Amino acid sequence: MSATAVDPAPRIRLEDGSQEFTMRAMDLICPIGMGQRGLIVAPPGSGKTTFLKHLCQAVAKSQPTMKVYGLLVDERPEEVTDFKRNVPVEVHASSSDQTYEHHIQVANRLMRQVVREAEAGEQVLVVIDSLTRLARVHNAQQPSGGRTLSGGMDARALEVPRRIFGMARKIEHGGSLAILGTLLVETGSRMDQVIFEEFKGTGNMEIVLAREISNQRIFPAIDIHKSATRKEEQLLDPSELEPVRRIRRMLAGLGPVDAAKALIQRLQQYPTNTAFLQAQQPHERE
Repeated sequence: MSATAVDPAPRIRLEDGSQEFTMRAMDLICPIGMGQRGLIVAPPGSGKTTFLKHLCQAVAKSQPTMKVYGLLVDERPEEVTDFKRNVPVEVHASSSDQTYEHHIQVANRLMRQVVREAEAGEQVLVVIDSLTRLARVHNAQQPSGGRTLSGGMDARALEVPRRIFGMARKIEHGGSLAILGTLLVETGSRMDQVIFEEFKGTGNMEIVLAREISNQRIFPAIDIHKSATRKEEQLLDPSELEPVRRIRRMLAGLGPVDAAKALIQRLQQYPTNTAFLQAQQPHERE
């Protein structure tokens, strides 16, 4: 996509489409906007699938004119069926019983479509699950002979997945293409770790899910200290910025589990994020 990219905007308020605490927490910790390029870093058992469902449901409801797509690559067939039946988005999937070539064709076909839509002025979101498996597929299809990274990853195999992720942008005076892609970590695979390291820092939003939090049955299992949005001040209202920063400072001294638990406990006390943030404002002495 050659269109001029500007910072993501306007904001997509997930709370407007969902009362799930996961979405309310995300609005505060790592807000997203039109054209966001976000990474969702997730170890096994961290609640990734449920998180993606809630995210898609929230966006579809809060932004009814936005085109929302799910791209599932090398996923279990039953997971594809579940996503298609329970998530109100257009799902493009190539399940694990399909060939690597089919995986690549499905991904490329969808990306060509969404780029055209964004360039035509549409607001588009693609959720990719996962960038890790997409990179694995390209590695398997890569002709031998190139430079090999640790874990058996061909350096050239990452070119297309990184380019796909890099397509996300807010187009100046035009539409937008937001991409939120998952990266699998702590899988025991050195290749997966290399893929994670190659993608890290390429987005402008990163949300990290933690197994140690989900093991305590605390959801959202968000590692607050590792999750953030670049230039969040351009997405948050001025009245929200200082209360959000105050919340982060309050949680900074806690470990990941205690910080997630403390945030959820506080959110439970207020029906909306607006009410919660107003309560964080310092009270003037009379």
